[in-house]
Amino acid sequence: MIKGIAAAGGVAIGKAFVLPTWEWDVPDQCLDPTDLAQEFERLYEGIRTSKTEIELMKNEFEEIAGPEESSIFDAHLAILEDPEFMNEIRGIIERQYKAAEVAVQEAINHFVTMFDLLDDEYMKERAADIKDVGNRLLKHLLGAPEVTLPTDTQPYILVAKELSPSQLVHLNPHNVLGIATILGGKTSHSAIMARAIGIPLVSGLESQLDPPIQTGEMIIVDGDNGKIIVHPDQQTIEHYKLIRTAQDRRKRQLEMLSTVDSITKDGIPMRLSANISSIKELDIALKNGAKGVGLFRTEFMYMDRNSFPSEREQFEVYRLVAEKAKGQAVVIRTLDIGGDKELDYFPLPEEENPFLGYRAIRICLEHTEMFKTQLLAILRASAYGAVKIMYPMISSVEEVQQANVILHEAMDELDQRGLPYNREIQVGIMIEIPAAVAIADLLAEECDFFSIGTNDLVQYVLAVDRMNEHIAHMYNPYHPAVLRMLRSTIQAAHAEGIPVSVCGEMAGDERSIPFWLQMGVDHLSMSPQSLLRVKQSILNTDSKQASSQALSWMKLKTSQAIEEGIQQYMNTLTDSDASFVSSTS
Repeated sequence: MIKGIAAAGGVAIGKAFVLPTWEWDVPDQCLDPTDLAQEFERLYEGIRTSKTEIELMKNEFEEIAGPEESSIFDAHLAILEDPEFMNEIRGIIERQYKAAEVAVQEAINHFVTMFDLLDDEYMKERAADIKDVGNRLLKHLLGAPEVTLPTDTQPYILVAKELSPSQLVHLNPHNVLGIATILGGKTSHSAIMARAIGIPLVSGLESQLDPPIQTGEMIIVDGDNGKIIVHPDQQTIEHYKLIRTAQDRRKRQLEMLSTVDSITKDGIPMRLSANISSIKELDIALKNGAKGVGLFRTEFMYMDRNSFPSEREQFEVYRLVAEKAKGQAVVIRTLDIGGDKELDYFPLPEEENPFLGYRAIRICLEHTEMFKTQLLAILRASAYGAVKIMYPMISSVEEVQQANVILHEAMDELDQRGLPYNREIQVGIMIEIPAAVAIADLLAEECDFFSIGTNDLVQYVLAVDRMNEHIAHMYNPYHPAVLRMLRSTIQAAHAEGIPVSVCGEMAGDERSIPFWLQMGVDHLSMSPQSLLRVKQSILNTDSKQASSQALSWMKLKTSQAIEEGIQQYMNTLTDSDASFVSSTS
């Protein structure tokens, strides 16, 4: 048994296929100075071809996993446009008269070495992206063939030194049972993609595989516990087959809950809706029983294009979502760019702390025509369903009032154009900044509803960048300060008589259910993949018992004590999946 990193959950049992390393020997060629122009043209042609391939891969993966996960490839395109990386390559060609492939290889080595010297897991993962993109460019410059996977239909477990998104995008989930990689970790793009398509992955096996795994050897990938078992005996195989069978049965049982109402054992209803970025995700959510859309991330409509989407383009998408929801509420969040989301055609200023900078509603209130165009499209779609508007990143009453002025201007324009819309459309805000929590009572007077974005709220309350590997362990939604912030927000909303929902990652975490019951939250919005799992937990929960437990946890002083209490409670819950499913089927 070899211990690695549990990067994507699940169990796989099968024979290994060891992927050849996607690396080439590059001879150190020098150029005649008269050939520089031709060499630059070779380089630019290789870049153009690489970009085309990456865009095709992005579109292919988007069909499988949706736009949010496929945005991984935007980072790869950005590398080919990064001035520092490209200037390094051009400088080597121009000053040292080296061939384009030599320059690319040296530039890759330079940046990978630089990032590897940083004791930061996140930067090491970004070095893997540079190697992936650089090797793709090298492939075209050298005329080398693509490293291919087995062409037969026999399922296998893929073993690789490291698996790039470029390689992972071509995997057939029906043929690839699991993945084991020597390098990589939980934050790698490959791990994110593996989780999105449901392939178990264990990574970080470096220095432990002695001797290395050979093609054809029987292995087990335990993606839940981060284990690889080579040459398992029959007893071990049977043990893991039972685990896999139980996981498959649980998956089937969950699928049966799609038409069941989400109600606790003692009759307390909890509305579960979906966070979506595309029509494809909405279809998955509705199949899993979502009661509408609690968060429509509209920024993905603005990406992968050369200009802002028109009013008509946006209206058609919003209208289709509203119609598909069939009367269920659809909460459309206005444009939330900045931070880690940028548009190629709308350059944002360089900032020391972009997550605390020029983003979301702050941009919209300065670029009012862009903002009004989106509001016009949302308003028009409100004639076709229960559409609501939500403003992100609100920190003051003034921002809500200013946004509503532009909203009313849009309403006046539609009146002049004679176009229908819901004149009583509900307008709410995301609570994701501590300032908004502190004045939640004032904001509640200006809004029809609150939606708590726990992802940003947690990192702002705790001053923890969860992408920073040095302090990511400090990102804890069960910190007493976070729980107090949540309770304060919910109390302020209820005092003003407006509903409050939760749309961050805590909404999809079953451990949070007792807190929502205790605080009086009856609407959670989450990823389509989390809906059935959370619904099952609600169906197996007694609200009075859970609420009492949550009240006792909130009196504890430390995150560790709270989490220990939650874990003890979760361990005592009876797993009644099978009996419940049989009684409802």
